[in-house]
Amino acid sequence: MPLSQLTVHRHSHSHSHSHREQALITPYGEIDLDSAPLVRECLGQCLRDGIRTIAVDLSPVTFCDCSGLNVFLCTAQRTAVAGGTLRLHHPPATLVRIVDLVGCGFLLLGPPSGRLPPPLGGTPPASALSSDTR
Repeated sequence: MPLSQLTVHRHSHSHSHSHREQALITPYGEIDLDSAPLVRECLGQCLRDGIRTIAVDLSPVTFCDCSGLNVFLCTAQRTAVAGGTLRLHHPPATLVRIVDLVGCGFLLLGPPSGRLPPPLGGTPPASALSSDTR
């Protein structure tokens, strides 16, 4: 069984007056169980190289499932701990749907435009708040 065709390109650039490097990661092809480790390795290498601002351009990606999302979430968490950010740009529709279902868009896609995220845990129904006096 052939491995899914995925290639990952990385462009790094640092600003002359500061040492904070940025990387643009562009995967081409499908991100699934077979190819997700390649993406994980590339993103991990960015962190090891001291890069703290990672942008992932997903416009050439034709498919991305939960294993790809998992890689992005794990790396976003590691990047945040290191004081940086990871952002996904132009994610395919399949990934947008998963992200919406899981409700983790604010972690990967930045704050939604004009939409406030729901409060954590939601609000309890009013009936749970009033105490029964019977």
